[in-house]
Amino acid sequence: MNDVAWRGWNKAELDRQLNQREHTPEHSQHFSRWAAESAVVRETLPVRTDLEYGEGPLQKLDYVPPKAPGAPLLVFIHGGYWQSLDKGDFTFPAPAFREAGFAYASINYDLAPQVRIPDMVAQVRAALVWLYKNADDLGFDSERMVVAGHSAGGHLAVMALLTDWQEDYGLPQELLYGAASISGIYDLEPLRNSYQQPVLQLDEEAVQSSSPLHHIPAAAKRRLPRLFVAVGREETEEFQYQQRDFVQAWKTARQKCESLELPGRNHFSIVDSLADSRHAVFRAIYRLAD
Repeated sequence: MNDVAWRGWNKAELDRQLNQREHTPEHSQHFSRWAAESAVVRETLPVRTDLEYGEGPLQKLDYVPPKAPGAPLLVFIHGGYWQSLDKGDFTFPAPAFREAGFAYASINYDLAPQVRIPDMVAQVRAALVWLYKNADDLGFDSERMVVAGHSAGGHLAVMALLTDWQEDYGLPQELLYGAASISGIYDLEPLRNSYQQPVLQLDEEAVQSSSPLHHIPAAAKRRLPRLFVAVGREETEEFQYQQRDFVQAWKTARQKCESLELPGRNHFSIVDSLADSRHAVFRAIYRLAD
């Protein structure tokens, strides 16, 4: 048990670093409030629920139309360590984005252990392709799609940004106008050595293929759309290190990235910034669609 597992930490310490729910005992209060506020949104706004983008049981999305046609779209991907939570708990930021001129979508994807992380990456890409192809019917501007996610959803958002849309899907290379990752995970290797491994079942191939840190192209080869990342200063050290390492690698590749470390915010309270149009996180995401 004293063997080094990651960054000089043994497995017990690594597990502590990765367990944000244990680190933040009040996390369930956030979950309950998000669900309650999202339920109110679905009662008060014209939300289209459970639009199917694929054949899997969870390959569905909820869509909130903009006030006027031709608006940018924010696509939100929920977290939950790739194994929990639901799109329906994350419609609560929609009113703030709608007031700012956006359409809003919250997507689901099949979860572990039923599928593995590379499968989830593919599903999120399929959801974005579906949205792009249905933009006219849904009433948003297909050339201004921004994807954002929290925690595991932040990981999936960045993997979407790194997609070679032209080579892999025959679509415009800049299918996404920008991406935001809140408290994201960018290197999956520590998870393979942690308490999450029995559910996630990561092998070396999955770590390499699905870790954003390993897929940042040099700007001279391919210029990526803008990226925004944020992490709370009250999160565990590993999540802060994950962002710092990733931002350094992103800037070394000479790609454009804005980053924030937010004092007083933990892994869950940071999500509330998405529903506050005055907050720096909201404003940074808003600027991605400019």
